[in-house]
Amino acid sequence: MRYLGILCLVVSLPPALIQAQTPEQKTARYFDSIRNQPSLLLAFLHDMPKGGDLHSHLTGALYAEDIIDWAASDNLCVDRTTSRLLGPPCDSCEHYTPKPAIRCAYDDHILYNQIIDAWSMRNWRAGEESGHDHFFATFDKFGLAADNHVPEAIASVINRAAKERVQYIEFMRTADGRAAAQLGAKLDWSDDYAKMCEQLLSQGLKEIGTATSETLAADEARARTELKCGTNGAEPGCSVTVRYLYQVLRGLPPGSVFAQILLGFELASSDPRFVGLNLVMPEDWYVPIHDFNQHMAMLDYLHGVYPKVHITLHAGELAEGLVKPDDLSFHVRASVERGHAERIGHGVDIMLEKDPIGLMKEMAARNVMVEVNLTSNDVILGISGDEHPLPVYMKYGVPVALSTDDEGVARSDMTHEYFRAVESYHLTYTELKRMTRQSIEHSFLSGQSLWAETKGTFKPAAACVSNDLGKTKPSAVCAKFLEANEHAREQWKLEAAFAAFENKF
Repeated sequence: MRYLGILCLVVSLPPALIQAQTPEQKTARYFDSIRNQPSLLLAFLHDMPKGGDLHSHLTGALYAEDIIDWAASDNLCVDRTTSRLLGPPCDSCEHYTPKPAIRCAYDDHILYNQIIDAWSMRNWRAGEESGHDHFFATFDKFGLAADNHVPEAIASVINRAAKERVQYIEFMRTADGRAAAQLGAKLDWSDDYAKMCEQLLSQGLKEIGTATSETLAADEARARTELKCGTNGAEPGCSVTVRYLYQVLRGLPPGSVFAQILLGFELASSDPRFVGLNLVMPEDWYVPIHDFNQHMAMLDYLHGVYPKVHITLHAGELAEGLVKPDDLSFHVRASVERGHAERIGHGVDIMLEKDPIGLMKEMAARNVMVEVNLTSNDVILGISGDEHPLPVYMKYGVPVALSTDDEGVARSDMTHEYFRAVESYHLTYTELKRMTRQSIEHSFLSGQSLWAETKGTFKPAAACVSNDLGKTKPSAVCAKFLEANEHAREQWKLEAAFAAFENKF
């Protein structure tokens, strides 16, 4: 029923033109016909393949309703005033008790709605509390339950992603439970990075890495059990490919930050499920601002020790007035040039950097991608529409891909990221498809790409150049290439999804 308009569109065209059009062209024509009809556009975008979500914080991707259920199963309490989770014992469910059991919210719609609003951006309105402050305050309120339910969290997010045609996710997680940060805090800090590495690795960091990998294996196994993977009742999420970025908490003291960065490099070198690392926490807080150059120096040094490890960095998640003008002028450039970032998360303040046009040309030449988070940038920074640099990045050839950031807290999803992009920037189907392809192209999956060239028309690698990508069985040579390269296999999967989608039109 979603595509009834296709028939009217197609029969109105001359037969010769219909014959000449490819499925992609027919799909693009239908897309143009519905771009001003929001309900049809939303249905189209829901079903469109969306490739990968490269910027997703696992904890922030959770919806408050799920976390309430997990907190109730743990018999946790909630502070009625702040909506912060607390450990037992709890007060009774009587109205106005200060510390009721969170299960009380099931029979108290006022409390239930208050908690959801406090744990997300739902119903937030500009006033005494900024969107920025409300957003970042949510994590301390629900973290007690989220941290205890990692398998359920993974299952919930990838199942939702699969239903809206996302096939690959790189989750950001501080997967060691801050053990590396605690180890780093015990050592006397020294700017002698080689000495710090030696001390950390000899005093327990390798063991923390081993334990982290073992815990992740157990969490993933439980998530697959939750989704009934391998059974006749398998949930859609079983089809999603998941990898992890070790999430460094950059708001901590130098010893703790360095220990986490080192652990990220170690995990990405030893565990194929960890494909890189990222630095997180609000870029405008005192320590991330004050220690920014030191963090870049740490990354520069460790990149020299572990040159094959992938790095993506939060940079430019700032807006005018949030910090001093000087602090808006160099973070993206430093992240690319000194932090060795292959991708930039957000990059919203790019036009306030020194020589922004030159920087974007450099990013395009280096093939540095920007992970674009439209809803997040709107609710946290108040940046949207013409103020957002997405069209400028595209103008200067910087690769971009849409991502969700913290879809649960933001009350969004990937479909609505695509919808917002189309409505705000009048993107064509071809531009959307390019972004989707770029999401897998710039993933940190191992092996070679399916594409030999992506700046013009996507040209297949030599092994698969004679194949009708995703539409027919690969040739023997191409099949051997796909078997050897995880990256290319995921891209072939996307091409098959696009072929099936476009055949509807």
